[in-house]
Amino acid sequence: MARRPKPKVITLTDAAAAQMKEIMAGAEEKFIGVRIGVRNGGCAGMEYEMSYATEMKPLEEVVEENGVKIFIDPKAILFLIGSNIDFVAEKLSQRFVFNNPNQTDACGCGESVTIVPAKEEA
Repeated sequence: MARRPKPKVITLTDAAAAQMKEIMAGAEEKFIGVRIGVRNGGCAGMEYEMSYATEMKPLEEVVEENGVKIFIDPKAILFLIGSNIDFVAEKLSQRFVFNNPNQTDACGCGESVTIVPAKEEA
């Protein structure tokens, strides 16, 4: 019996992918992608992390989405499953926005979130 393909941990909108490509193209160092994770912190309990990736770390999940390689911290995978990252440009700000189905709450300033691990499907 064939196994169904596993879903991507993270997807990117066209706007997010375009912004990530533009940022990496303008950087002085050569980056191979973007590293995404979560860490404990903030008033709601957790914060999303994004950084440049120059190499793949052991056990990282790699997702290629809209021409961008995303390297996902193995400790963050269950917190990020099903997430979509968008890039929003408003009159006074620009930012990446995580649309995460595992997020249950966020602080008032939007800098930290409460995330529960995704449940394993049977």
